Amino acid sequence: MAMVILLILLILFAALGIPLAFAIGASSVTYIAADVPEFMQMLPQRVWNGAYSELMIAMPLFMLAGELMNTGGITKRIINFCMQILRPIHGGLGEVNIVASMIFGGISGSSVADTSALGSILIPAMQDQKYPPEAAAGITVASSTMGMIIPPSTPMIVYSMISGASVGALFMAGAVPGILIGLTQLILVFWISHKKHWHPDRAKFDGKQFTHDVLAGIPALAMPLFIIICVSFGICTASESAGVAVLYSLIVGFFVYRELTWKAVWEALKKTFVSSSSIMLIIGFTTIFTWILTMQQIPMIVAGFFTNLNMPAWGIALIFDVLILLIGTFIDVSPAILLLTPIMLPVMQSYGFSSLQFGAMMITGLAIGLVTPPVGMCLNACNKINRMPIIEIFKGALPYVICNVVVLVAISLWPALTTWLPLLLNYSL
Repeated sequence: MAMVILLILLILFAALGIPLAFAIGASSVTYIAADVPEFMQMLPQRVWNGAYSELMIAMPLFMLAGELMNTGGITKRIINFCMQILRPIHGGLGEVNIVASMIFGGISGSSVADTSALGSILIPAMQDQKYPPEAAAGITVASSTMGMIIPPSTPMIVYSMISGASVGALFMAGAVPGILIGLTQLILVFWISHKKHWHPDRAKFDGKQFTHDVLAGIPALAMPLFIIICVSFGICTASESAGVAVLYSLIVGFFVYRELTWKAVWEALKKTFVSSSSIMLIIGFTTIFTWILTMQQIPMIVAGFFTNLNMPAWGIALIFDVLILLIGTFIDVSPAILLLTPIMLPVMQSYGFSSLQFGAMMITGLAIGLVTPPVGMCLNACNKINRMPIIEIFKGALPYVICNVVVLVAISLWPALTTWLPLLLNYSL
């Protein structure tokens, strides 16, 4: 009965518009005060221990690096680079949007940052090239979902802290699903753009401009490659590579592109502080919530429920996919990871799923929630750019989000899509 009250309070506080971190904390504190008041003195220590992790240093640093690279001229150079490499296939700005999101996702590790940075430039440009407003916005938000799947990934760092899985292995586990989403979206965008005549007329090849745009894009492409190589091959930890990424962003922004200013650095620091602080609060308060779930043996109860279903592993995987899609519609990514991992990871492992496959499934599924109402953080970011109703943006994104769903089902049914690359690099599952 007490657990029912806990869940009802959590839903009630969230429905009243209370920030999720405080909704989780308030419901947890209320439960402990009513059921086990002697544990109240342990709460501050639990909150502190939840957020106090060396691994979590990487999260704000990756966020800061993405902010610095965005304000330092990275975005337009990525776009120019993509326009040049897509010229041979007669690609338009729709294809440029997809490929640019794949590259930018490897810099920021954030889908919302991807939407904000690329959307502010590409959405108006796509509309100038006769893309309907809903298509321009839809392609932008759908492609930005790769930002939290392609390494480096901020949600994967959060998942690593909860599950104990290696950050480097998780980065590699997300690489193939992220690339598959990008390729399937790219094919679909090309087909639709060709059918609806959204591709521009072929322009005469300009070798000088091609060389300039490609060379200018190399510093932008070097950073994600450096991070992936360093973390994957054990050259440095995720936190150390994030620190180097910040330093690299400053050097490129000030001395290579020469567009970064100290005012922009200050603004990037403020944005990073606000974003990372909110996640840290959620992590701290969610620690209490998961502690209560463990005391009440909720993971064992859930495991028993799934075991009694007598279903094959693939059936359990599909049930989990549906569950994660539903939860992602109403709960943001980091809270969902923190709430679900302690409950569902043991269940999925009992059916033979590795922590890497489970993490890739969860993050790929939750990424879809970023572009589905009513929460849809990427939808809200896009709405701030073009002031289009969220439901219209979602309608424009829907054909391309289906690509994400197809990849989610694929990695759920075929473990090799997530485990092949980590095993190739000698990571343990």
